[in-house]
Amino acid sequence: MTPTEATVIVTGGTGGLGSAVVERLLAGGWRVVVPWIAAKELERLSPREGLELVEGDMSDHQSVAEVVSRAAASPPAALRGVVNLVGGFAAGGRVHETPLEQFEAQFRLNLRPTYLVTKAALPRLLEHHGGSIVCVGSRAAVQPFAGAAGYIASKAAVIAFAQAVSAEYLGDGVRCNAILPSVIDTPGNRASMPTADHDRWVKPAAIAEVIAYLLSSASEPLSGAAVPVYGRA
Repeated sequence: MTPTEATVIVTGGTGGLGSAVVERLLAGGWRVVVPWIAAKELERLSPREGLELVEGDMSDHQSVAEVVSRAAASPPAALRGVVNLVGGFAAGGRVHETPLEQFEAQFRLNLRPTYLVTKAALPRLLEHHGGSIVCVGSRAAVQPFAGAAGYIASKAAVIAFAQAVSAEYLGDGVRCNAILPSVIDTPGNRASMPTADHDRWVKPAAIAEVIAYLLSSASEPLSGAAVPVYGRA
C-alpha cells in the first residue's frame, strides 16, 4: 500500500498541530478527510486536491459515522489511516478541589472522540485487511504534574486504549500507536505562556513527520507503542 492509494481521517485537523499533520500527509500523497466544527479554524487549511472537509462533531456518534462513511466513499483510495488529534487541556485545583463534572469533562474531550472514531473506522480498516491508527496521549500521562488530574488521567486512558486496540486487532493487520507530546509550539500555547522559552517546544511539523511515519508501511513492526515526541521541552 502506498499513500496515493489510501485515505486517512485526521480529527482535529484544523488545529495548530492538526493543520501541520494535514499538510504533511497531503504532501505525501494521501487523500485526507478532515472533520471540522469551528468554522473560523478552516482558515488554517486552504482547499486543494486530496483534501476533503466534512462538518461534524467527533463526540457525537452519528456525526462520526457520517465522517467515516465519507472517508470510505472513494474505493480507489481506501480508508487505511486514522489520526485522532481531537482533545484539549484544562487545569484545575488538586483532586479534592476538582468538581466531578470538570474531571469527567476531560474524558469526554480527550477519550470519547478517540473511542468513537476508532470504533467507527475499524470495520472499514478490516475490510481492507489493515491500516494504522495514531492516538495522542501526553507526556503528562507518564510524568504527571499537580493541578490537572482530569487531563492526566484522560490522556493515560488514551494511551491504554491505543494499546488495547493494538492487542485486539494486530492479528488483523491493524496497528495502533500513541504519541506523547510535551508542549507543542502553537499560537495558542504561545499566547497562554508568553514568557516561556518557545525555542524548546516541539514544532508541529516535527510531530507531523512522526505521525506520517507511524501511518507508513515503514513502521509496520511498530504497534502498541507510546512514542515520546517531547522535543527539548
